[in-house]
Amino acid sequence: MYSAAFIYVAGNYDDEFHALNDRINEVAKSLPGFIGKETWESTTDRKSNSTYYWKDEATLKEFSRHPKHLEAKRQYARWYEGYQIVIARVIRSYGDDGFPHFTPNDRNRKR
Repeated sequence: MYSAAFIYVAGNYDDEFHALNDRINEVAKSLPGFIGKETWESTTDRKSNSTYYWKDEATLKEFSRHPKHLEAKRQYARWYEGYQIVIARVIRSYGDDGFPHFTPNDRNRKR
C-alpha cells in the first residue's frame, strides 16, 4: 500500500478550481487501486493535507499521469501559495478501531 500526501497552503479558489478538483477526485475514485482519501487542516497554521491511499505504486503513478491531474499541476500557482508532496509506502498501520480507516489494522491480524 502507498500513500500520497498533498500538503498545501490554500490561496483563492474559484469555480474552475472546484470543477477541476471534483474531476480529479472522480478520477482517483475510478482507478481500481484507489483505497481512499482523507483531508486535514492544521489548527496552528494555514496548512492542509489531503492524503490519498493506493493499493500499489502503479495506480499511484497512473493517477499522477492522468490529464486532469497534469492540468491541475500546471495551474497550481493560481490556487495554492505553496505545496509539498510526500509519497510513502505504508509498512504498518494499527489503532484501537475507534473509527474506521482505509489502512488495515495490523494488531487484528492473526499471526
